[in-house]
Amino acid sequence: MKLTEYLHFVADCRSLEELWVGHMTQMTQYGLERLIYGYTRYKTETSFGDPEDFVILSNHSSEYLNGFLHTGLYFHAPMTHWALENEGACSWRQVHKMMANQELSAESQKVIEFNVSMGMTAGYTISFHSNSNRFKGAISLAPNPGTTQDQLDEMWAEHGEDIVLCNNIAHLKILSLPYSPPNRGLTKRQREALQWVGDGKTTQDIAILMELKTATVEKHLRLAREALSVETTAQAVLKAALQNQMFVMEA
Repeated sequence: MKLTEYLHFVADCRSLEELWVGHMTQMTQYGLERLIYGYTRYKTETSFGDPEDFVILSNHSSEYLNGFLHTGLYFHAPMTHWALENEGACSWRQVHKMMANQELSAESQKVIEFNVSMGMTAGYTISFHSNSNRFKGAISLAPNPGTTQDQLDEMWAEHGEDIVLCNNIAHLKILSLPYSPPNRGLTKRQREALQWVGDGKTTQDIAILMELKTATVEKHLRLAREALSVETTAQAVLKAALQNQMFVMEA
């Protein structure tokens, strides 16, 4: 797609699945075949939050994702730490310089060794702007094995601004779309009960509005808390809202 066509496509997307397929296709036009997008709303000074709450989108192989994400290697990745401290785009040449200057920790060295074993030796990372120190999003963009960082930097010099624009627009769209982490989606009744709580209704009020027994409403709220892995209903309302699971228009 041309850039204007892509922007119209993103504006019209109604689901993460549709957006991600289109975005991957758009990035392949620049030779960027392997992508990992990650976003957290629960970052602290010492943690990214519960990994099960991350928004993760990727087209990498399961072997790579298991090694990089599920074993926790991502936490020590040099470009992950760059993304936490910076905004904008950065060439992975930065990592090459750190290696040459012996600035990498032992944990970071393991990440580099794993990436090399998987053919991940060239790429760019884009870190997105956030107005909250609890929120952080970034995307890793890598070509297929065989492309050098020199070749990628040359392409970026010509198309980098458009690539950054596409990814920023896609990121902003992702923030507006409903996202349910695996096994943490809400049922229609659970969502409805939380919505009434968000509107300030009591359990007794909700029972009348939903034409249910009070005990049934309490059950829906309890299951909603369990699904979202929180302790209080207030936390459930906040978390569901952050994941855009509240007040969702039915298809």
